[in-house]
Amino acid sequence: MSAELLHALEQLEKERGINKDILVDAIEQALISAYKRNFGSAQNVEVVIDRTTGDVRVFTHKTIVGEVTDPANEMSIDQAKRFGADFEIGDIVEVEVTPRKFGRIAAQTAKQVVMQRIREAERGIIFDEFSNKEEDIVNGIIGRFDRRNIIIDLGRAEAILPPGEQTPGEKYNVHDRIKVYVINVKKTNKNPQIYVSRTHPGLVKRLLELEVPEIADGTVEIKNIAREAGSRTKIAIHSRNEDVDPVGACVGQKGSRIRAIVDELKGEMIDVIKWSSNPEEYIASSLSPAKVVQVDLDEEAKVARVIVPDFQLSLAIGKEGQNARLAAKLTGWKIDIKSESQLRSQIEYELFHPDAASDDEEDTESYDVLEEAYDPEEDMESYADPEDLDEVRELEFPADEETGEETLDEADDDNIEAVDHEDEDQGSEDDDPDSDEPAEHIPEEGPENEESSEDGDEESADDEENQ
Repeated sequence: MSAELLHALEQLEKERGINKDILVDAIEQALISAYKRNFGSAQNVEVVIDRTTGDVRVFTHKTIVGEVTDPANEMSIDQAKRFGADFEIGDIVEVEVTPRKFGRIAAQTAKQVVMQRIREAERGIIFDEFSNKEEDIVNGIIGRFDRRNIIIDLGRAEAILPPGEQTPGEKYNVHDRIKVYVINVKKTNKNPQIYVSRTHPGLVKRLLELEVPEIADGTVEIKNIAREAGSRTKIAIHSRNEDVDPVGACVGQKGSRIRAIVDELKGEMIDVIKWSSNPEEYIASSLSPAKVVQVDLDEEAKVARVIVPDFQLSLAIGKEGQNARLAAKLTGWKIDIKSESQLRSQIEYELFHPDAASDDEEDTESYDVLEEAYDPEEDMESYADPEDLDEVRELEFPADEETGEETLDEADDDNIEAVDHEDEDQGSEDDDPDSDEPAEHIPEEGPENEESSEDGDEESADDEENQ
């Protein structure tokens, strides 16, 4: 060993970032292993490398005893006097046992151990570096595709972008530069496994902190983020300084700041909303770009009933309910959106049906309540004559053999004829009761009526001839 070794270690420290002292300690441990293997020594051995000259010295530790039984680890008091006059029985003496040369096998063993320690040190450095970058953004280059996973080159390490963390509809090409969000770093026997994401809401948050200085210095605070990656994101922000407009600070002049984030997210829409401590204002703002007329809160059920104009209903709900879903996720309230016409219809229905279920229940429960509220018998009583209704009730219908239910097809002929005669009698009484003249009787067609009509025609013809 010489000063050239120390120079080489200094070069490794500059190129790979491995501390020289760590490498020196690794070499010392490797030389201990090589010494024990080549010289068959099981004694306590210590290897010391001079940090200035690079010289290597091997020492062993022996205990001073009155009678030596293990020469490899023990020393008599007389032998200890050669190293110093102050030694006593029980003291430990450090004796140099440096061999003249370790040999080729010792050098190979030392090299293998040193390389192993270098790899371990690199893995430790990489793990420490990226574990400190969890919940942060890193830049990388798409290296290759491993099945459905995307391997991203981060320089000193590789990151894995799983399928579940890839943005739907986003295209990834090899050699493309990309910004990803570090979600987890795992330490393994080999290189650390770094998992990154493109769908995490933290990606939008960190991009805002990079683009908006007011967020980075704490003037503007991000309260909450609701995101559906690749489609839309809603961000609630609050300004700690009354003179700073939080929305304007995030959007930037002519939308320059927010446009840079949208470009990085491949066209994903971003809604910046002003946070408010008043839940009604906060919920109304969360449904942006729709305009809200009224917000009613149910604190116990954590439900907000929102009224919007008729032409704004579809905008408030969004495509496939996306706008309302993101607003509910952002605010933490369950949001029920209705238009003004729907509210008016509901109020009218409740006025005319006071016993019907309120709109607080779910749709399925409302349907059950309406079915229970409707009674066919009560509906018949409200429109039919009570006497006729009693006669209908008295009808006896034969029961079906299989189902046991009464069927109209097999009803008693006498009962059906009774109903027909009652209908004829009632039809004759339907004339105007205020008129004094009897109702005109229209004869039914039949053979006798046809003959009488023919006689009447002949008499009228004779009268005309006589005239």
